[in-house]
Amino acid sequence: MNDKYVIGLDYGSDSVRAVLVNTEDGNCLASHVYWYPRWKAGKYCDPVSNRFRQHPLDHLEGLEETIKVVLSKSGVSKEQVNAICVDTTGSSPMPVDEKGVSLALKPEFAENPNAMMVIWKDHTAIKEADEINHVARTWGGEDFTKYEGGIYSSEWFWAKILHVVREDEAVKNVAFSWMEHCDFITAHLIGNEDPLNFKRSRCAAGHKALWHESWGGLPPKEFLGKFDPYLADLKDRLYTETYTSDEVAGNLSKEWAEKLGLSEETVISVGTFDAHAGAVGGEITENTLIKVMGTSTCDIMVTNKEKLGDKLIPGICGQVDGSVIPGTIGLEAGQSGFGDVLAWFKNLLLKPSLELIEASEILNQEQKEKLKTELDDQLIVKLSEEALAIPVEESKIVALDWINGRRTPDANQALKGAIRNLNMGSDAARVFKSLVEAISFGSKSIVERFRQEGVQIDAVIGLGGVAKKSTLVMQTLADVLNMPIKVATSDQAPALGAAMYASVAAGIHADTESAIQAMSNGFDKIYEPIPANVLVYEKLYSKYTEFGKLIEG
Repeated sequence: MNDKYVIGLDYGSDSVRAVLVNTEDGNCLASHVYWYPRWKAGKYCDPVSNRFRQHPLDHLEGLEETIKVVLSKSGVSKEQVNAICVDTTGSSPMPVDEKGVSLALKPEFAENPNAMMVIWKDHTAIKEADEINHVARTWGGEDFTKYEGGIYSSEWFWAKILHVVREDEAVKNVAFSWMEHCDFITAHLIGNEDPLNFKRSRCAAGHKALWHESWGGLPPKEFLGKFDPYLADLKDRLYTETYTSDEVAGNLSKEWAEKLGLSEETVISVGTFDAHAGAVGGEITENTLIKVMGTSTCDIMVTNKEKLGDKLIPGICGQVDGSVIPGTIGLEAGQSGFGDVLAWFKNLLLKPSLELIEASEILNQEQKEKLKTELDDQLIVKLSEEALAIPVEESKIVALDWINGRRTPDANQALKGAIRNLNMGSDAARVFKSLVEAISFGSKSIVERFRQEGVQIDAVIGLGGVAKKSTLVMQTLADVLNMPIKVATSDQAPALGAAMYASVAAGIHADTESAIQAMSNGFDKIYEPIPANVLVYEKLYSKYTEFGKLIEG
């Protein structure tokens, strides 16, 4: 009997889930999801001003609950758990003190959003990102954005830090260093109390913090100081070297071993991003596009160094040596809004309905709660069923998927969503269908950019909640891309990918490719493009691109 198990811990936008996996065959013995209570209550966020912050207690409490539950469910002993790997959203940095403690965990900052994690979808730093882009192109030195698609985004590390320290002098004066979410949780697990002596994630540094080996790590002080002297000083309190997620960050600390019921011998691997772990869990290979589809999307590819050579791919979210599969170049693109676009429309319809139900004098409170829950659970299902029944050739409404800005191609978080061709027959299902088409067209624009730059795409693999649950989205996407899309079997592909990294760090598998081969869960469905729909969507995509140019201009 195999006695080697690992845990993948996957932090998404709304929840964290743990999976306990058999390293011999990838079988998931147990999983558990924890929904962030403060985030769910809307605390520390202001969507109108694009501010989205999360309290680290949501993450630390979720860490403890999920791992305890999977251990209890599985019946595996603590000695059999060989390693843990953490993946998270990103760029999601937070300010920390000299011991790596989040400022939000200190009483004086406990309710200050600027002391919390600035989650990926926070776009308060659009102005700062614009400054970084302008200076990078005009200062007369190296363009440090060139390996990140040539455009720095407000979703990323330096822009967010710059915005916070300009806005909040108290946080600026106390923030000794800053840590990405994946680094923060990993450091907690190993008991690291020195942010200067900790193995930082290659994924986070390379794709979001302008780190590159060719200029010796992070950009020089001369460049950073052009924005604020704090950034130049901060460089000395960050890192030079970075590490891939098949490497060991340390071992589980005594404190966390006791909390979780695990051994101090448990290996903790270097942290990573959820999309990169998801690509590994989805069996990524060269010339395969992995679409990690949730609230947003990350589109991940890998290529060998010889084939890519010195080529720079404009408008993507980075090309980084070792960020997905160590030894290859990881390429990242994506959409700032995917499931979030559909959730926006759902909430647009749902909010006044829930308010009217709550105010009703006909229903008692128990009936109100049941009806509200039913509406919340069934509205997207109902819209999807009605949208599927509408013939594709009737698609006339054209929508843009930029409700949360545009990540790629060519990041521009200042862009807004838009809809055209509405008429008196434009009911909720037809508008919903147009939004599904819009997020699919956004995906097509990414595929076209890769192909224009000579990156071959032979196959597409979908994973994540949207891929598993929505026939409407997946069939529309297959029709728009005119390519079959395989759906990964695992419900928790990022967590499975993190478990694969953990197995390599623990020395169970020789490398990430070997772990994928041994632990893959395979695929459970293929969506084939429907030829008649392909023709309709080719014409509608042209209207989408024309509309996009109009709105952007």
